[in-house]
Amino acid sequence: MNFIKKLLPYWLKQLILKVIKIPNLVLLPLFTSNRILSTMWYLLISRRFDREHQAVLAGKVAYQKSLSQIGQSSILLRRNIHRLEKGLIMQPRRDIFAENFIEETVNVYARAVKVNSLNIDEKKWFNDVLAEYFSVVKDTKIILKARNKFQDCVELNSGQERYIPYPFDSLPVSDINYDQLHKLFIKRRSVRWYQDREVSLNIVEKAVNLATFAPSACNRQPYAFYVSESKDKAVEMAKCAGGTPGWVENIPCTIAIIGDLAAYPEERDRHLIYIDASLASMQLMLAFETLGLATCSINWPDIESAEKRMQVLLGLKSYERPIMLLSVGYPKDKGGIPYSQKKNSDVLIKKV
Repeated sequence: MNFIKKLLPYWLKQLILKVIKIPNLVLLPLFTSNRILSTMWYLLISRRFDREHQAVLAGKVAYQKSLSQIGQSSILLRRNIHRLEKGLIMQPRRDIFAENFIEETVNVYARAVKVNSLNIDEKKWFNDVLAEYFSVVKDTKIILKARNKFQDCVELNSGQERYIPYPFDSLPVSDINYDQLHKLFIKRRSVRWYQDREVSLNIVEKAVNLATFAPSACNRQPYAFYVSESKDKAVEMAKCAGGTPGWVENIPCTIAIIGDLAAYPEERDRHLIYIDASLASMQLMLAFETLGLATCSINWPDIESAEKRMQVLLGLKSYERPIMLLSVGYPKDKGGIPYSQKKNSDVLIKKV
């Protein structure tokens, strides 16, 4: 096929391309006229959303399984305990709240205690917030039933420090001012040229621990960081993306940020993996900067061949979606940095 393309004159190739585009130019306005026709377009003509459709449905199935098959974390508990926290800090706080989900929450909590597989800090947070909730809420028939079940499985020895909501003035005072933060942001550039030097997992862990403080909808944190353990694996991972030719061979460490659609029972939340993972990724890049490492976020367009390759390489489930890749390493002093003029507030702020 490539041999035939080389034989075709330029004008003929351009004519063929224009002819191919005619159906799209004619049909697209029709298929965008309403949602049903738009759906038919992606059912009959273009199959480019097939993987996302499957991932969302597979995520719904995995979410339901997570309610009984509890591991180190529980998505439902993470969400509902955070909802309880928001109820606890309301001003004024209601005497009765969370009645519509407290029974479900305690049922899953009791199951988690029985299985005894939860991460110790997560388990303590669930325990302490539930204990605080039942210490302030008034009983109804539903709440009393949940209270009794909680008392049957509550962890009494949870330590002196309690993982419950706290007042704003108890937060640590930061000595970082605007100018210092500005310097850090200026220092954080997209770096593509690295020293031939290993990036230790210990440093990656430190950066990830800071990244986890990024905001996340209902504190579900629906993402994971897949970290290469060798330079060869780093290069192999980075080659899956389309924006790395020419510099990929010098990447010492690659991190794949993977979104987890099993965190959601409804399609309406399918975009949260991209929002939450991106917030965490930005903090991850800044954390690396404070540790003397440079990074480059690597775009991940939805290309089926790349998706398949990454799925096999990392052993991803059908509901786990790559969000982006991140190269990490010690920067070369003379490595070039694109100027990349940024938009300013005059362009970006729209008064409403």
